[in-house]
Amino acid sequence: MENYRLITVLGPTASGKTAFAAALAVRLGAEIISADSRQVYCRMDIGTGKDLSAYTADGERVAYHLIDICEPGYKYNVFEFQHDFFRIYDKLTAEGKPAVLCGGTGMYIEAVLKGYKLLDVPENPALRQSLKDKTLKELEAILAGYKTLHNKTDVDTAQRAVRAIEIEEYYKTAAPAKRDYAPIDSLIIGLDISRELRRQRISERLRTRLDEGMIDEVRQLLASGVTPEELIYYGLEYKYLTLYITGKLSYEEMTRQLETAIHQFAKRQMTWFRGMERRGFVIRWIDAALPMPEKVARAEEWLNNGRVTNFLTE
Repeated sequence: MENYRLITVLGPTASGKTAFAAALAVRLGAEIISADSRQVYCRMDIGTGKDLSAYTADGERVAYHLIDICEPGYKYNVFEFQHDFFRIYDKLTAEGKPAVLCGGTGMYIEAVLKGYKLLDVPENPALRQSLKDKTLKELEAILAGYKTLHNKTDVDTAQRAVRAIEIEEYYKTAAPAKRDYAPIDSLIIGLDISRELRRQRISERLRTRLDEGMIDEVRQLLASGVTPEELIYYGLEYKYLTLYITGKLSYEEMTRQLETAIHQFAKRQMTWFRGMERRGFVIRWIDAALPMPEKVARAEEWLNNGRVTNFLTE
């Protein structure tokens, strides 16, 4: 019988992870720890899809963590996430509260569940200089040559690709074998969404976010002093909307290229999750299109078949 210490909810963008995690958390009296690499930033709300209203289920508000903890322009990373996660997780455990880890940033999730030894990697000016004229495609090819684990799902700008290579190069010689944290036995639930439904939801959600003021959100960030380069670093919505606002793309080019990029991003997320399974993780998949009560019932069935510390009463 499994002795789970955590529930993890993962899936690609637009699969309904947050609403499902919130519904499950209400049933279990749990709190949610977000595993989203961009929702950590304040005032980056529409573009990151925070949708804080989704943290309410059955009329109850679910407490969440690691959202709105950094200022835009800062470059939060997996090293910081791992330490922040365990600080919150240990606090909840000490208080007897269960935790649900929820997100789509595969490397963040995997770093926590495996307890990888991570280092705070410094900048390498010489390496950056040698890579500065390479295209994103060339940088991706270089990155693909490394054997160690890096979150390639978020590498959609040259800046992020250079940083990823910088990390991999550092780990070639500097990564010790010692772990800072023990691995966590987690029930991992994945939301499986068909390609057709995923594409439909992504397209509809993009139109909704544009109507809700996503362009104005990026304009306000730029007006507050965040540079175009800093916003482009965050990729996806912030990359393409910044290019539009600064006159590099027309509105039609922006929407077309952004929609394509989000579809590609979701595909890379699923590739990462399938890779997790090959690396030994057991992910129990639920059809994202099922009604919420059925999804929650399926999760509770898995919980009742195992022993979940702090989740089930004796």
